[in-house]
Order: sequence, then C-alpha cells, then structure tokens
Amino acid sequence: MANNSPIHSDKYPESFYFATAKEIYQYPVLDGVIDVDVCVVGGGFSGLNTAIELRQKGFSVALLEAKRVGWGASGRNGGELIRGIGHGLDQFRNDIGQEGVDAITQMGFEAVDIVRERVATHHIDCDLQMGYCDLAVKPRHMQELEAELEHLRAVGYRHELKLLDKSHIGEVIGSDCYQGALMDMGSGHLHPLNLALGEARVARELGVQIFEYSAASNIVKGERLKVQTERGEVRCDNLVLAGNAYIGHKLEPYVGGKVLPAGSYLLATEPLSPELQRQIIPQNMAFADMRIALDYFHLSADGRLLFGGLCTYSGKDPKDIEAALRPNLEKVFPALKGVRIDYQWGGMIGIGANRLPQLGRLPDAPNILFAQAYSGHGVNATHMAGRLVADAIAGNSERFDIFAKVKHMTFPGGPALRSPLLAAGMLYHRFMDIF
Repeated sequence: MANNSPIHSDKYPESFYFATAKEIYQYPVLDGVIDVDVCVVGGGFSGLNTAIELRQKGFSVALLEAKRVGWGASGRNGGELIRGIGHGLDQFRNDIGQEGVDAITQMGFEAVDIVRERVATHHIDCDLQMGYCDLAVKPRHMQELEAELEHLRAVGYRHELKLLDKSHIGEVIGSDCYQGALMDMGSGHLHPLNLALGEARVARELGVQIFEYSAASNIVKGERLKVQTERGEVRCDNLVLAGNAYIGHKLEPYVGGKVLPAGSYLLATEPLSPELQRQIIPQNMAFADMRIALDYFHLSADGRLLFGGLCTYSGKDPKDIEAALRPNLEKVFPALKGVRIDYQWGGMIGIGANRLPQLGRLPDAPNILFAQAYSGHGVNATHMAGRLVADAIAGNSERFDIFAKVKHMTFPGGPALRSPLLAAGMLYHRFMDIF
C-alpha cells in the first residue's frame, strides 16, 4: 500500500525522502528577542545557502523556518540537478543586455558547481550522481536539442555532451517513447532532503542560529528591521525573504504577489531488481522530457524508480497521486506495469510569469532582499541565489543587480484569482505543445 502523504502538515510529510533521511535535527523555537546582522526567512535551499554564504563572510545570521528545515519544495522535489537558470534568456536582453544574458548563462553552470563543492567539502551524504538527459518527444524537440548542443559548446560548457538519435537512445534509456536525447554529464540527480539537512548542519556548525516552528508573522521596516514571530523577535540590519511558494501574501505583498504556488508530485516504486534497473536506465542517469507537462525520473540509491510530473496550477492536489501518475510511468516503462508503489507525495513549487528566478530588493525597503520563483528548476538555482544575495549584502551586488533589473509581473486579483489565471495560461501552453 502506497503512503498517501499529508501535503500540508507541520511535520515532514511521508515520502521516500523522509523515510531515508540521514541528518534530521530538531532546532529550537525562537523565544525572546535576538540581535543579528541578517535575518533569513525560509529554511529551504535558498535560505540555508544564503545563511552559509553570509556566515562565511563574517555576518551574524538568524534563520526562521515556519515548519521544519527542508519541509517545502527543497525536501520534496524531483532531486534533479540540472544546468541552467531561467528559460529563454534572450527575452531579457532589452533589460540586461547581452552581457547580462551571458552572465546568467555562466551562473547556470556555476550553480551546479556550488552544489557539488558543498557536498564534497562538507561530506553531505545525499546520493549525488552525475549524468542527465533531456528527452525529445517530438521531431522538433530534436532540432531544439541540436541547437542547445551547439549553444553549450559555443559558450564553453566544459562537461561531456552527446546527442543521441532514436537508434542510439537505448544506450541511456529502455523506452520507445522518445525521438532522441541530449546527454549531459555535468548535470545529475541527488536526494534533496538529505542535501537540505546536510546544509542545515553546515550552517549550524558555522554559527547560524536556526529556529523551527518560528514563522515570521510581521515585519517592522526601518534602518534597523524587526521580524516578529509568535514568541519572539529578530532585530537586524538586513532581511532576506526566501520562502518562495510558501512566503505568503500577507507577510509581504510585493514579494508574495509575484510568485504562484503550483503542485508537483512524485511516486517511488518498490526496489527493482538489478536486471530491471539496467533494462530501464542502464547508466543511472536522470531524465526529463521536453513537454510543458513533463515527466521526470531517475533511480534512487536503493534501486527504486522515482517518477514525477503532473504539475497542477489549480491550487488543488489530486485525490490519488498514484492513480494520476501510474499511467504515465507505465507508458514510459511498460516493463514496470503493475509495479508496487511504496511512496507517493507532492508539494508546492514557486512559478513566476516569465520563469526567471526573482532576485531583488523591496522598493520601499532596500535592506530587505528576496529570492524566489525557480519554476521547478530550483535545486541548482537556489544555491546560486544564496551566493548572489550574500554578495549583495556584503557590498558586491554586480551579479545580483543583473537579476534585479528584470521586471516581474504582479499577478492580479490576489491569491484567490492567481491560481485559476495560471491554470488557464498553462492549459493554452499544453494545447500548443500538441503540435
């Protein structure tokens, strides 16, 4: 019987990741008033890495998490570590110039390096495995992959790349669903909750004060900021809002109004035999197809297939995740028809209108910075965001300002109208994806 996880819970939701978590640590609730240089709101990848980078620069830091460290998308996502930041960077050339486009392109590579270096330096046991493929579903996707290969080589991407047509795709995946693939040995997959928990340990050892069950309920703006919780208060010179889809409209409308929460869901099968693992994914790579409503999947360290997709924009979770995702899984891998599903779970990712991560400062309070809206590609981009935010607070805002120059739409109508609007928009894109 698969675990139907409670998606909205203060405790870690039941998932394969929680069942195999290695460094769970209980952090205290903030009780009283503390003074620090920087307060970070959000205990996911963005907040943790901002805190780590700030401590390494000598700042005192307090981190407030409403629930548990890694509770949100950081601890529940597909675990795919993929090069790149943003979608279609050329659309931002008028805002940031070609130099800005080129800089973000290189930051998309650096972001993966940050994760790899963090894992290696601090001995974080998160099953990091390199190797990833973009999968072409339609002939036009192959043309896009050919263009991507040429682009990556032109901008100096240093990792092995290989374009596989339909006759050679069997080298990486045992499925007849695809026209071809672009193999990238500079991207890969990992256990995201163990990465987040390991990074929390790094932050703690560096001296970051981490508080769980300590939701920020009010911000008093000024030269010296006050961040209030139910039982305490953090006084600070700078504040970083890093709650992404969970930041909430009430805490700071300017930030909350620019990001939409969307649901994404995963299954974990029973452990597969070594023979079956080699049959479906012979080189232990991660995969994502190129449709709007994409499937993504890879093997876990203990030989399960982790299969995700079904991104929903309505604000409603499916009643039965397994029933919704199993047909997709069995279409991709007919050899797994009838396989037992041991875990099913989901969570909320943050999406912005232009699908570029949002980094900036509040117009009425430049000592309040934010980072959010990774649009489903946050494992690497969050780590880059943490570095850029910390650099900006330290006085080196050149790269941070590239992102800050891009204007981001505030979704109209407040929280009640945003999800239906996005659902309608994505329905259009899915329709166009047919052709």
